[in-house]
Amino acid sequence: MSTTIILDCDPGIDDALAIAFAVGHPGIELAGITTVAGNVELAKTTANALAVASFVGAPGVPVTAGCAAPLLRQTARAGHVHGESGLGGAVLPAPGRKAADGHAADFIVSAIAAAHGEITLVATGPLTNIAVALRREPRIAQWVRDFVIMGGSAGRGNVTPAAEFNIWADPEAAAIVFGAGWTVRMIGLDVTLRARATAAVQERMREFGRLGADLLLPALARYADSHSAAPGGRPPAPTNKKEAAGGPPVHDVCAVVSVVSPEVFGYTPASVQVETAGRLTSGMTVTDFSPAIIPNAAVATDIDVDRFWAEVLRVYASLAGAMG
Repeated sequence: MSTTIILDCDPGIDDALAIAFAVGHPGIELAGITTVAGNVELAKTTANALAVASFVGAPGVPVTAGCAAPLLRQTARAGHVHGESGLGGAVLPAPGRKAADGHAADFIVSAIAAAHGEITLVATGPLTNIAVALRREPRIAQWVRDFVIMGGSAGRGNVTPAAEFNIWADPEAAAIVFGAGWTVRMIGLDVTLRARATAAVQERMREFGRLGADLLLPALARYADSHSAAPGGRPPAPTNKKEAAGGPPVHDVCAVVSVVSPEVFGYTPASVQVETAGRLTSGMTVTDFSPAIIPNAAVATDIDVDRFWAEVLRVYASLAGAMG
């Protein structure tokens, strides 16, 4: 039985790899891609989503553009990490289609309202679209099957010492999302910084034809998140020799993998509050694991890295074969 997902994203190299995984996995039905400004501006995140979806064989998946700026803050970008285009060194054919009409938040609301309990919402960018959708229809928090984000950290950040980029880019939106009454499955830096595309992983990707040669490898080659967090942050120390070998962490792929292979991750219930006022801590996901709290999140605190890459590479190999 397949799992239907909507992927809200800001492609971005790791978002692009997450789209490829979602399209390639036989257990995922990708009902739509919605885009938000984040790693690069909205026009580029939308163009990238269209191009990647078409390239990997999903030209019929609707792509709907959303918010071009945070709710209250000045716009933040991560072009220094993802390159000017957002896809690193990957240059894909033009998709030959435009984004669907309407706004991403409306697409999210209408799709979830029409299929109570059936859609898993996965967000791998700033949470602006999700916050707007919740404002328009708060009941989507009860209507989703599951809600997963790539974002946050129970420890240190990667854009400041306190904050991870997706939350830092729009902390007010994140605060709305964490306070909506659902359980947020938070796949944050605590695990994603361990999911690194090492030299051995990238060598396997060379076997994947056009998928490897035109998307995976050139995108990863220009991914400036290779060995550390962005300036100001300091990631956790690697815990084994494989992690110490380095390579870019594929943060957003983790969120999609968690939907179809939940056993890859270990979770701890927590209360997560988003700091919006702190001068030095804006965007921090303040995470309380104490037993007395009422949890609003399941925070990923462990990852089986070998199992993660076995699943990802298996799906990419299958997708590469389908692409020819």
